[in-house]
Amino acid sequence: MMNSEELKQYLQTAISASIDAGNEILDVYDSDFAVEHKEDKSPLTLADKQAHEKISEYLLKTSIPILSEEGKEIPYEERKNWHSFWMVDPLDGTKEFVKRNGEFTVNIALIQNGNPILGVIYVPVKRVLYFAAEGIGAYKNSEFRIQNSEFDDLIVQSHKLPNHNHRTQYTVVASRSHPSQETEDFINDLKNEHGEVGITSMGSSLKICLVAEGSADIYPRFGPTMEWDTAAGQAIVQCAGKQFLHYQSGKPMIYNKENLLNDWFIVK
Repeated sequence: MMNSEELKQYLQTAISASIDAGNEILDVYDSDFAVEHKEDKSPLTLADKQAHEKISEYLLKTSIPILSEEGKEIPYEERKNWHSFWMVDPLDGTKEFVKRNGEFTVNIALIQNGNPILGVIYVPVKRVLYFAAEGIGAYKNSEFRIQNSEFDDLIVQSHKLPNHNHRTQYTVVASRSHPSQETEDFINDLKNEHGEVGITSMGSSLKICLVAEGSADIYPRFGPTMEWDTAAGQAIVQCAGKQFLHYQSGKPMIYNKENLLNDWFIVK
């Protein structure tokens, strides 16, 4: 097991990696190249690749193996023996990147024995940072600018999650880019239970963050996702005292399966 000082160091490394990766993505996102070719995958591919390389520069120094969407072809025979590893999505929200709505993120998680124990989600366009680790808690920084500040200073500058809000309406998060009939049916059941239900749409892993911070009550996902899409968000949710559960078993989602495709899940 990792102690709190180790986790603090790893969290600081992951935060720095996410910020630098976000800057790499913005260099492409803000370029004429990206605007002119917004329906083409080439700017997206370039941004993804550059972010992956920047994150790897940081995480390789920890000597903990990395499983990234950009380098996912690691045989199960090799990774099944990993007790700890980094799970990375260098650019989560590819549809949001192409639509240019800013709702894409950099996701980095540390997995231990199948459980996400540390997570960082960074929103480059808005400079919003979510970060969490077991024993440290979950936090949101709404205007992250001081990359080299001391960790304790970062904690002071950030808001502990969940935020206290005064919502009177039960709120469900729905995917903007991946709607489904099953989700619609689930929301109708919520309406029968809670009366009027608010619906918030959002891209990428930000949907998970809305539940972690208390801006929404529940996020049902009845469609395909991969492990790197959700690992960082699950760490943040769990450290905020919320749940990230397999839809059928009702147990926490586990990681580093032979097949990296997630089953349906509920965040609440």
